Amino acid sequence: MVHAPALSRMRRAALTVAAVVSMSAMAACSAEGGSPAVPPGAGAPETAAADAFANAPVAAASEILPGSTMEKIKQRGELIVGGSLDAPLLSQQNPVTGQVEGFDADLGKMLAKYIIGRPKVKIVNSASETREALLSNGTVDVVFQTYTITPERAEQVAFAGPYYTSGLAVAVKKGITGITKPEDLDGKTVIAGANTPAIPAIKKVAPNAEIVTFGSDPECVQALKQGRGVAYVQDQSLLVANGKSDPDLQVVGEPFTTDPYGIGLKHADDQMKTFVNGWLKKIQDAGLWQQAWKNSIGTVVQGEAPAPPAIGSVPGS
Repeated sequence: MVHAPALSRMRRAALTVAAVVSMSAMAACSAEGGSPAVPPGAGAPETAAADAFANAPVAAASEILPGSTMEKIKQRGELIVGGSLDAPLLSQQNPVTGQVEGFDADLGKMLAKYIIGRPKVKIVNSASETREALLSNGTVDVVFQTYTITPERAEQVAFAGPYYTSGLAVAVKKGITGITKPEDLDGKTVIAGANTPAIPAIKKVAPNAEIVTFGSDPECVQALKQGRGVAYVQDQSLLVANGKSDPDLQVVGEPFTTDPYGIGLKHADDQMKTFVNGWLKKIQDAGLWQQAWKNSIGTVVQGEAPAPPAIGSVPGS
């Protein structure tokens, strides 16, 4: 997630947010790199991203412990990721190549290579209210989906990381006046993602706000454009990413929280958590985390990649 200087640059880089067509709550795509096979004649993945995967480490055989989640994934030959297909710069399916691209998507592919030896991923497109169930019932191995670490979630799932830091911000339709800070939401109808930290954060700064929730970021953006609320509270990283394509919406003010993203794992799977944290440290030390950021979020935010957050620095991680 983005540190304060990077967040400020993100706001300057893009002050609008985009509506994205709503995807079904559960859809999957798979193939090498986490997407359907590239159609004939389609362009190859960007060189920088391809280089990142080529240079990504592979775990030693001794790290794949017998009977572990890692061994099951390696035997299957595919990492199953709970994530998004419609989050620009983070995890979005390219309609031309079929590839799933973005910061979260690239990290998922690098983790797959670390376990399997190649970046073979299947993405289950999940909603914010389904992620815990997908992990607990074994539908997915991990979740890469702007998954903020909270004490409540840590009672249901395990978190590796944190691997990124962002913060909640406020978006409105362009032309709306009277909302310049979170406290201005008090007494108004505000949109938030279901089962997200935005809900208690809104209640804290605007206790008289009426909160309406939707299952995905695209649904929330669409509801805002339809006038079903006067504002939408979401991670600024998502809002700025959406801002690449929709000038009708805008971000107001600066982030008013600090939210660490974690890699969601099945609850109490300490072996997998230790393994994933070890992998995360390796790609940070090798500069591959920074390269993934530059290939995605860094195409909007100018300057060098921020320092990744310290692994294990957040309660619950």
